Amino acid sequence: MKMSLENRLILLGSAVVAGLVGWGLLRRPISTSLVGMLNSDVRRFLQWPLFTLGKVPLTPLFLVKCIVFLIALSLFSRLFRSFLARKVLTHTSMDRGHQYAFVRVSGYIIFVLGLVIGLDTAGLNLSSLLVVGGALGVGIGFGLQNIVANFVAGIVILWEGPIKLGDFIDIGNIGGSAELTVSHGEVIRIGARGTWVRTFDNEVIIVPNSQLINNRVANWTASDRTVRFTIPVGVSYDSDLDVVRSVLLDIAKHSEHVLSDPSPVVLVTGFGDHSVNISLRVSTITMTERTVMLKSDLLMEIFRVFREKKIDLPFPVAHPPGRTTEAAAAGTNVA
Repeated sequence: MKMSLENRLILLGSAVVAGLVGWGLLRRPISTSLVGMLNSDVRRFLQWPLFTLGKVPLTPLFLVKCIVFLIALSLFSRLFRSFLARKVLTHTSMDRGHQYAFVRVSGYIIFVLGLVIGLDTAGLNLSSLLVVGGALGVGIGFGLQNIVANFVAGIVILWEGPIKLGDFIDIGNIGGSAELTVSHGEVIRIGARGTWVRTFDNEVIIVPNSQLINNRVANWTASDRTVRFTIPVGVSYDSDLDVVRSVLLDIAKHSEHVLSDPSPVVLVTGFGDHSVNISLRVSTITMTERTVMLKSDLLMEIFRVFREKKIDLPFPVAHPPGRTTEAAAAGTNVA
């Protein structure tokens, strides 16, 4: 089972604290206080300054307190996000995507503010952290630039909202990758590093946030949940195109999932080698996440009605090599 960052911090901090307490219990099992459980060597180790940041010595005990504080801050941030999503935003007119973005950004703000307040309460001079920030900047420049770029891109996605939770996007060939063949999916999570997209095959593809910002992305539901798609149909040259158009429109209008506004449209798109090419364009809002199923249902109905109406669906006939030549030669011999 995949664990979240908060659960990992809880397990790590619990292991550290449990190890220190257990060590003290083994060395001083009769003592009644936690400090008394730890002998002088352990207390000396816990209070030994590893280094000094500003005027505050950083001891192992101080680091343990920091771990406990980070765990508590992470839990508080998660509880705040949960309360905001379930008790507050559900009573507003915000859509699902904007609610998710607001909750995520609020969680980040709560965590950063709590971290700043905790550092100030511990006596750390925030200006002295510039040295550490410079060192981190060097590390970011060499090895963490992709992580930081994805995190910043995630903040931009949440703030600007080009892609929201529940949107259906075209993820085919993002970043120029020839291996990515899936072209459509639903956004189910916008994380700090990547965006999770679930395809119609129930596969989850994690796309780095920076690629969604730096590349062209087709968002089918950016403005609303209405999705429009095209069904290509080929009919025989002997067919009455007015009848074909009437039949296709009637099929679309009798489907409960096809919208009447915008209304279905039938267009002649060209003349092929074996058929007149026609497109039926329909819109739906109830089958947004299952357009493939709706398209299949419409195709099956078109095939059934065309057979009833005696409308031919032509197909190319392949002749084996030499078959035409042999037939012509036979005809010549007969003559």
